[in-house]
Amino acid sequence: MTPVSANPHRGEADLLLDGVAHVLRPSFGALVAAEEELGPLFGLVERASGGELKLGEMVALFWHCLAHPSDQSREDFAEAVTRAGLSACAPALRGLLVQVLKGGG
Repeated sequence: MTPVSANPHRGEADLLLDGVAHVLRPSFGALVAAEEELGPLFGLVERASGGELKLGEMVALFWHCLAHPSDQSREDFAEAVTRAGLSACAPALRGLLVQVLKGGG
C-alpha cells in the first residue's frame, strides 16, 4: 500500500498519530461540519491565536477534516492525538487554521 501524504496545493496537512499517517483536508464540507460543532471558525482561530484553543476543539477540527475515513472511533482518535502531544499536532493545526483564514487549495 502506498503511503498517504498531504497535498499542500489542496491545503492539506499531514498528521502522524501512533505511526499512522492521516491527511487532513479542510474542504468546505469538513469546515461546515466543524463549524456546526464548534461555532464560528473565526472564533476558533481567535482562540487558537490567543492560546485559548481547547484540546477537544483541536480534535474536533482534525476529526472533521480527516480526508480518509478510519475504522478508528473518535474517542480512540482523540486519545491518539493526546499521546502525540501538542507539539506534534501544532504544524497540522497551524496549516488548517491558515487555510481557514486565507482559503485557497
